[in-house]
Amino acid sequence: MEMNIRDHWDRLSPATRRWLTDNPGCLILPRTLREKIRSETGIGAEVDRHGQATLSREDLDFLRSRTEGTRTPPPEHRFFDATQPGPGA
Repeated sequence: MEMNIRDHWDRLSPATRRWLTDNPGCLILPRTLREKIRSETGIGAEVDRHGQATLSREDLDFLRSRTEGTRTPPPEHRFFDATQPGPGA
Protein backbone atom coordinates (compact mmCIF):
# COMPACT_ATOMS: atom_id res chain seq x y z
CA MET A 1 0.00 0.00 0.00
CA GLU A 2 1.35 3.43 -0.93
CA MET A 3 1.17 6.63 1.08
CA ASN A 4 -1.53 9.08 0.07
CA ILE A 5 -0.01 12.50 0.72
CA ARG A 6 -2.10 14.51 -1.72
CA ASP A 7 -5.41 13.86 0.05
CA HIS A 8 -3.99 14.75 3.48
CA TRP A 9 -1.76 17.70 2.56
CA ASP A 10 -3.68 20.21 4.70
CA ARG A 11 -3.25 18.04 7.79
CA LEU A 12 0.55 17.93 7.55
CA SER A 13 2.70 20.26 9.62
CA PRO A 14 4.64 23.01 7.83
CA ALA A 15 7.92 21.22 8.62
CA THR A 16 6.67 17.99 7.02
CA ARG A 17 5.37 19.84 3.96
CA ARG A 18 8.71 21.61 3.63
CA TRP A 19 10.61 18.30 3.74
CA LEU A 20 8.35 16.83 1.06
CA THR A 21 8.66 19.86 -1.24
CA ASP A 22 12.42 20.05 -0.66
CA ASN A 23 12.70 16.38 -1.71
CA PRO A 24 10.17 16.00 -4.57
CA GLY A 25 12.08 13.13 -6.18
CA CYS A 26 11.97 10.92 -3.09
CA LEU A 27 10.22 7.67 -4.10
CA ILE A 28 10.43 6.02 -0.69
CA LEU A 29 9.75 7.84 2.56
CA PRO A 30 12.21 7.25 5.39
CA ARG A 31 10.59 5.55 8.38
CA THR A 32 10.95 8.61 10.62
CA LEU A 33 9.07 10.78 8.12
CA ARG A 34 6.50 8.06 7.48
CA GLU A 35 5.88 7.85 11.23
CA LYS A 36 5.59 11.64 11.49
CA ILE A 37 3.02 11.67 8.67
CA ARG A 38 1.11 8.86 10.39
CA SER A 39 1.04 10.78 13.68
CA GLU A 40 -0.08 14.02 11.97
CA THR A 41 -2.75 12.52 9.71
CA GLY A 42 -3.60 9.09 11.05
CA ILE A 43 -2.91 7.51 7.66
CA GLY A 44 -0.69 4.50 7.47
CA ALA A 45 0.83 2.47 4.72
CA GLU A 46 2.42 -0.88 4.21
CA VAL A 47 6.09 -0.70 4.91
CA ASP A 48 9.07 -2.61 3.66
CA ARG A 49 11.42 -4.50 5.96
CA HIS A 50 13.20 -1.22 6.75
CA GLY A 51 10.00 0.56 7.84
CA GLN A 52 9.88 2.74 4.72
CA ALA A 53 6.77 3.47 2.64
CA THR A 54 6.42 4.08 -1.10
CA LEU A 55 4.85 7.22 -2.53
CA SER A 56 2.26 6.77 -5.28
CA ARG A 57 2.78 8.16 -8.80
CA GLU A 58 -0.06 10.61 -8.08
CA ASP A 59 1.68 11.86 -4.93
CA LEU A 60 5.00 12.23 -6.74
CA ASP A 61 3.29 14.33 -9.43
CA PHE A 62 1.48 16.33 -6.74
CA LEU A 63 4.70 17.05 -4.84
CA ARG A 64 6.49 18.11 -8.02
CA SER A 65 3.65 20.48 -8.87
CA ARG A 66 3.77 21.93 -5.33
CA THR A 67 7.53 22.37 -5.66
CA GLU A 68 7.23 24.16 -8.99
CA GLY A 69 4.61 26.50 -7.51
CA THR A 70 6.82 27.50 -4.59
CA ARG A 71 10.02 28.23 -6.45
CA THR A 72 10.79 31.85 -7.02
CA PRO A 73 11.57 32.78 -10.59
CA PRO A 74 15.17 33.69 -11.34
CA PRO A 75 15.96 37.41 -11.31
CA GLU A 76 15.67 39.25 -14.60
CA HIS A 77 19.02 39.51 -16.31
CA ARG A 78 20.09 42.97 -17.35
CA PHE A 79 22.95 43.54 -19.70
CA PHE A 80 24.98 46.71 -19.76
CA ASP A 81 27.09 47.89 -22.63
CA ALA A 82 30.58 48.68 -21.39
CA THR A 83 30.90 51.48 -23.93
CA GLN A 84 27.93 53.44 -22.61
CA PRO A 85 28.83 56.41 -20.43
CA GLY A 86 27.96 55.89 -16.79
CA PRO A 87 25.70 58.19 -14.76
CA GLY A 88 27.02 61.72 -14.46
CA ALA A 89 29.42 61.30 -17.38
